[in-house]
Amino acid sequence: MKIHKALWFGLSCIGLVLLMIAFLTPWDHLTTGHIGLLMLALIVVAIMLGFPTAFTLMGMGVLFTFLAYYMQSSDAGRSVGQTLDLMVQRTYATMTNDSLISIPLFVFMGYLVERANLIEKLFRSMHLALARLPGALAVATLATCAIFATATGIVGAVVTLMGLLAMPAMLKAGYSVRLTAGSITAGGCLGILLPPSVMLIVYGATTGVSVVQLYAGALFPGIMLAVLYMIYVIIVAKLRPDMAPPLPKEERGVPLSQESAALASGGYTRAVSGMLAALFKGRRNQNVPLGFLMRNMALALAPLAVTVLLVAVVYQASTRPEVVYEIPAELQLGSGGFDSGLSEPPADGLAEPPSNELAEPPSNEPAAPTGLAEPPGAQAAPAPAAGQAPPAADAGIAAPKGFWIFAGICAAILVVFYAMLTWARMEIFKMLMASFFPLAVMIAAVLGSIAFGLATPSEAAAMGAMGGALLALAYRRLNLPVLRESVFLTAKTSAMVCWLFVGSSIFSAAFALLGGQRIIEEWVLSLGLSQLQFLLLAQVIIFLLGWPLEWTEIIVIFMPIFVPLLNTFGIDPLFFGLLVALNLQTAFLSPPVAMSAFYLKGVSPPHVTLNQIFLGMMPFMGIQVVAIFLLYVFPGIGMWLPTVLYR
Repeated sequence: MKIHKALWFGLSCIGLVLLMIAFLTPWDHLTTGHIGLLMLALIVVAIMLGFPTAFTLMGMGVLFTFLAYYMQSSDAGRSVGQTLDLMVQRTYATMTNDSLISIPLFVFMGYLVERANLIEKLFRSMHLALARLPGALAVATLATCAIFATATGIVGAVVTLMGLLAMPAMLKAGYSVRLTAGSITAGGCLGILLPPSVMLIVYGATTGVSVVQLYAGALFPGIMLAVLYMIYVIIVAKLRPDMAPPLPKEERGVPLSQESAALASGGYTRAVSGMLAALFKGRRNQNVPLGFLMRNMALALAPLAVTVLLVAVVYQASTRPEVVYEIPAELQLGSGGFDSGLSEPPADGLAEPPSNELAEPPSNEPAAPTGLAEPPGAQAAPAPAAGQAPPAADAGIAAPKGFWIFAGICAAILVVFYAMLTWARMEIFKMLMASFFPLAVMIAAVLGSIAFGLATPSEAAAMGAMGGALLALAYRRLNLPVLRESVFLTAKTSAMVCWLFVGSSIFSAAFALLGGQRIIEEWVLSLGLSQLQFLLLAQVIIFLLGWPLEWTEIIVIFMPIFVPLLNTFGIDPLFFGLLVALNLQTAFLSPPVAMSAFYLKGVSPPHVTLNQIFLGMMPFMGIQVVAIFLLYVFPGIGMWLPTVLYR
C-alpha cells in the first residue's frame, strides 16, 4: 500500500524526535530536570501521533506531577493528594480567568456573521472594485479574506467559503492552481492575527500580557501582512501573466439599473453631477422616481459626511486647550503654608521634633480688614492694554501642522473619489455599501470600543455578538436552526479552548516542579546570547514548531518556557507577542499539519492535488518571514498604537 508523502514526513519527524531523546538524554545520571525535558519531548510525539491535545496535556501533566511529588517525598498517598490538589487549583484558576470570557462571545459573533451570507456579496463587490489591478481576482480574494477573517476569526470557515466562491472563478479565469490555493489559504489565515483574534486572547491569558494592548499592537502588522500578500500577487501577475491573466473587459463592468441608465443618458458621465442636475436643473427624467434620486444622492455623499465628521473630531481633539487648575500659593507643594513632606532631612541625621506647643503659623501679611474679603490665592487680573480685548477664558490653541496635512490628504482622497465616481462605479459603490460597510461598522465598533477604553474585551465581544445577530437578522438569515447551530459550535469551540487551558496549566506546573524550566534557562544563559540572537533563536524554534504543531499547542506548551527569559534579555513581552503572532501564521500554512490546506482540499475540484496546495502556500510563508523581519527592524509598526493609547 502506497503511503502518502505527508505521512512519511510526519513519521520522519517523530523518528527524529525519538532519536534525539535516545541520544541526548543522560541515562546514567538522570535528574528531575531531565525528566521534565523528557516529558516535553514525549508530549510533542504524542500530539504528532494524533492524540487529543488537551487531554494528552492533562494526562501527562498529572502523571509527571505525581512522579515529581513522589521523587521528593517517596510517599505515594501524599503524592496522590498533592497531585489532586494541584489539578483542582489549576482548573479553578482557569475558570476564574477573565480573559477567557470573551472567547465564546467572539466565536459566536463569527459563526453568526458567517451565516449571514455576506461573503459572496463581499467577494463580488471587491472583485469589481479592484478589476483594473493586475491579478485582480487574487487581490480581491485576499481583501475579502482579510475583511471577513477580521469579522469572524474562524480560519476553517473563511478558507472553506472562499474555496467554494473564489477558486472556481480564479481557475476559470486561467489562474494557476498554486497561486489560487496560496491566495485563499494565506488570506484565510489572517483571521488568527487580525483582531479580534482568539489566538491573541489565548496568548494574553497564557503569558499575562494585556489582551487590549495585543489587539492594538497586532492591527498594523496584520494589515502589513495582507498588503505584502497583495503586492506579491500584483508582481506575479505583472511578471507572469500566464499565472494570473488580466480580466476581459466584459467581466470588469457592471450592468446599470434602469434608473441609472436613464440618468446616464442625460450627458453627465459623473454620477454626482448627473444627480445634481436632475434634482436642481429640472432635467429629471419622468422614469426616475425622486426617492431613487434622494437615496442614491445620500449614498454618494456619505463618504463626504463621514470625512467631515472625522476631520471635525480630529480638529476638536488637536485644538482643545489644556486644562490648568489654579492652586492657591499656600497649598502648592514646597510652600510655607503646607508641609509637603518633601523637605530635606537635617544634615546630621535624624532629629527629634521641636518640643514647643502648637501655635499659629507666622504670617507676614497685613491684618485683614473686617468684613468680607477675597479668598486666599485670588489676585486681581492685570488690566488689558488700551485697544486690546481681554483674552477669552476658553480660547483654544492653533491647529498643528499635522492636522492640516491630514485634512489635505482627506480632501485629496475625496476629490479623486468623486472624480472617478462614474455611473458604473456608483453601482459598485452601492454593492460595497451593502456588503463591506456593515461589516466595517461592526468591526470598527468592536475594536474602537476596546482601543479607546470604552469597553473591556468581554463587553466589546458581547456587543460584537449582538452586532452579528443584527447582521444576520438584517439579511434574513437569523432563524432557529442557524441560532441552534451557532450556539452548538460556539460551545464546542469554547469547551475545547478551556480544556486546553486546564491541560496546559497542569502540564506547566509539572514541568516547573521537575525543574525543566530551570535547565532551559541555564542552557540559554550559558550560550551568552545577545538580545537579537535570542530573538532569532526563539523565532526559528517557533517557525520549526509550526510545521508539525498547531498554534494552540505552540502557545500553551512553549510560551510559558520563553516568557520567563524575556526579562533577562530586556525584551518587551508585548513586542515578543507580536513577533510570535506573525510567526504563528506558519502553523496553518506549513505541511504536514497545515489545516487550511486540508480545508481547501475538501472543497476544491478533483484535479487539484494536496501537493499543489502545499507548493502554493510556500511563497506566502516566505512573505511571513519578510513581515517578521520588517517588524523587528521597525518595531513602531506594532508598538506605536499601544504606546500612544496606553503607555
